[in-house]
Amino acid sequence: MSRVDIGPGDLVYDVAPGDLVEVCRTLRDDELLKFEMLLDVCGVDYLGYGHAEWETRHATSAGFSRGAHRGDSFTREKLADTDLATKGRFAAVYQLLSVSLNQRIRVKAYCENDDRPMLESVVGVWASANWFEREAFDLYGIVFVGHPDLRRILTDYGFIGHPFRKDFPLVGNVEMRYDPTKGRVVYEPVSIEPRTQIPKSIRDDNRYSPDLKDGGNA
Repeated sequence: MSRVDIGPGDLVYDVAPGDLVEVCRTLRDDELLKFEMLLDVCGVDYLGYGHAEWETRHATSAGFSRGAHRGDSFTREKLADTDLATKGRFAAVYQLLSVSLNQRIRVKAYCENDDRPMLESVVGVWASANWFEREAFDLYGIVFVGHPDLRRILTDYGFIGHPFRKDFPLVGNVEMRYDPTKGRVVYEPVSIEPRTQIPKSIRDDNRYSPDLKDGGNA
């Protein structure tokens, strides 16, 4: 378990996948910690983290990434210049609260396998993890080993793929409609044409003068 420095006042720790359940149980039961409540479990996909398809002088390097048509797929090798190179693509983040001590902590565990992301379930530690882990499984495809009823919770049971993964197409893969002749809902290939959300040009003229911004006088 190692501390992650992300800012003053935030307690964030990385936990090895094999130690996840033991660490969580200690956080709950130790008299000096008493994190009785699990507030949330959320999945994270670090595919392409730190990389952007366009850069300007006035925009951050994080914008418009998912709307671009990439020439090639991002792989773990492209994360070599970040600290995520050895941690993995997928992670689960656990938000904990100690009601009795009025403290909060965030615990993160990275999945060891990018192709089959798996972590141990913490339902046995906090019952509230049941639906949270189902959500992370549904949206990111993270499998929580030992979960009593791991199935989709937000998408349809026949849904293919995991829509919060960064390589999932923005327009989706299929669309559904009611077919009156068949008397049922049918699935068809998506008819929406994908479009790139990157500006065609970045203008730098008097319309963007700081004097005209936020009610300034021209």
